[in-house]
Amino acid sequence: MQIVLHGALMGIFATLGTDVWAAIVKHVLRLPTANWAMVGRWFAYIPRGIFVHRPVSESAAVPGELAIGWAAHYIVGILYGVSYLVMVGVLFSSKPTLTTALAFGLATLVAPWFIMQPGMGAGFLASRMPRPGLTRLISVSMHAAFGVSLYVAWLLI
Repeated sequence: MQIVLHGALMGIFATLGTDVWAAIVKHVLRLPTANWAMVGRWFAYIPRGIFVHRPVSESAAVPGELAIGWAAHYIVGILYGVSYLVMVGVLFSSKPTLTTALAFGLATLVAPWFIMQPGMGAGFLASRMPRPGLTRLISVSMHAAFGVSLYVAWLLI
């Protein structure tokens, strides 16, 4: 049970760290970041059996989609935090390191690149976005920030 609690706390901290990095990317570097309302809209359509949009911004708005998006963002972060700690601690009988945390954070790119972005109408690896290379680079930086923040959370816990 302690692994689940610590992993959840690490996931929350790492998601917060990612959000801080996203604010820097958006406000300092002036680059686009995730639109959590669109993520919420995509998640809200899944129970209705709609998994793919062309694009999600053209699908009808859903009440509370911004809150749904933020909640999904943190729930996924918590699940990733627990998964990382279980993987490292239980499967490999090891302690988190910066290398494994960063590798795990980058491995989580599979979800947005091959599930979420195609489902939202952005294509695999953001291929339908106006600037796919930039979108990919921003995604890599966000997931790297998540991995680094996972390790920092481990050190703090």
